[in-house]
Amino acid sequence: MPTGVAIRDAREQLFAAAERILLRDGPGALTSRAVTTEAGCAKGVLHRHFADFDAFLADLVQDRIGRIGQQAQALRAAVGTATVTGNLVGALTELFGSVAVAVVGLVITRDALRARLREAGSTGIPLLAEATAMIAGYLAAERELGRLVPDAEPDTLAPTLIGAGHLLFADRDAGPVGGPALERTVAAVLAAALPAG
Repeated sequence: MPTGVAIRDAREQLFAAAERILLRDGPGALTSRAVTTEAGCAKGVLHRHFADFDAFLADLVQDRIGRIGQQAQALRAAVGTATVTGNLVGALTELFGSVAVAVVGLVITRDALRARLREAGSTGIPLLAEATAMIAGYLAAERELGRLVPDAEPDTLAPTLIGAGHLLFADRDAGPVGGPALERTVAAVLAAALPAG
């Protein structure tokens, strides 16, 4: 891109480019040059908007964590509707069917990125921790409505569902994860938590 040509929404353009690289080539291929090349802009554009590449990556992850907040609101709105299993299958598909699995791989492989995210308040494995809280909150609300047995433990079920979902979606080369495999997994995790009948 020639110098002096304005880029609309440069931040979002750079984030979208990084996501495409993550999905296509994995975390190891993500460099500042790869991002700006993919975005079709000069390398200096990234450094005008972010202090350094780790700051860019931290903002990318924080932005994706913010999207989990939006998804959590939608999941809470589904409390008491459809089936608990169906709602969770939909939430896990939306969560892991996106770039989330690749972002988790990025966070795991970059110590400096994890340190920045912890400084910003993230705990555990960023993105997965927020997703676990989303699922736990949903399950607690369903338990209050009696759609889970009274002794169901949302704080145990949620990380189990997140871990199982992550494993199902983690193989980027296997192609899309089929609904039936995820449905069976969610049903198995919830089997003792759902009321009989």
